[in-house]
Amino acid sequence: MPVAFVLINTEIGSESEVLNTLKGVEGVKEAYAVYGVYDVIAKIAATSMDKLKEIVTWQVRRLDKVRSTLTMIVVEESSAPK
Repeated sequence: MPVAFVLINTEIGSESEVLNTLKGVEGVKEAYAVYGVYDVIAKIAATSMDKLKEIVTWQVRRLDKVRSTLTMIVVEESSAPK
């Protein structure tokens, strides 16, 4: 299952609005407001790479108040020791 982390810059003051909207987007498994260069980070999973690209391109990047994104596609998953 393809997975990506998307780092999102929002318009100033709209972090919570974007975060709440992301939670309703298909494929978004986790989303957090963060401090630093980016405002929000989202973990997205899909059934295929084409579907993943579709979600990022047409649903996440086109949200109101999203200014820019940086998408990092996971190439290898690893479980952290507990």
